[in-house]
Amino acid sequence: MSSTRPRLATAWLGGCSGCHMSFLDLDERLFDLAAAADVLFSPVVDAKTIPPEIDITLIEGAVANEDNLELLKHLRERSRFLIAFGDCAVTGNVTALRNLAGGPMLVLARSYRDESNLQPQIPTELPVIPPLVDRVVPIHQVVQVDFHMPGCPPHPDLIWYCVTELLAGRVPNLTGKWKFG
Repeated sequence: MSSTRPRLATAWLGGCSGCHMSFLDLDERLFDLAAAADVLFSPVVDAKTIPPEIDITLIEGAVANEDNLELLKHLRERSRFLIAFGDCAVTGNVTALRNLAGGPMLVLARSYRDESNLQPQIPTELPVIPPLVDRVVPIHQVVQVDFHMPGCPPHPDLIWYCVTELLAGRVPNLTGKWKFG
């Protein structure tokens, strides 16, 4: 960690936000976390700007669109430790089921189909949907990941263990402490 207070970030890519709900389930330990580190970027704090230097970043979700891809790359560049946070980030999980549907345009066409005439009415006037990537991928297929924290979602005790070990300057030993699903 740096000589200043440790800096923490979290991000939500293509997923359900369940990992962030589990993060919030740290409950009163969130006060301990706030005393030990600054949470500078996260949907939890509604920050809009990625800080230039981050000590620990937890990333939930798979890479499903161009915005996810850009955010992930920026966070990797600025993070000392990057953690794949939850099954979607680790394996693609439910988000990657889109890959079985024949490509992003077929998914959009089905999603925006007008049931009265079965023709897709995909919005084109405004950038309502960020451009989808051809295949949904877990984050380690795009950037280097320092730790994988599986779980759908990861248990709050596992999140706490991993983050506090890193804050204490120790490498978390996740052997036998996690499970998928």
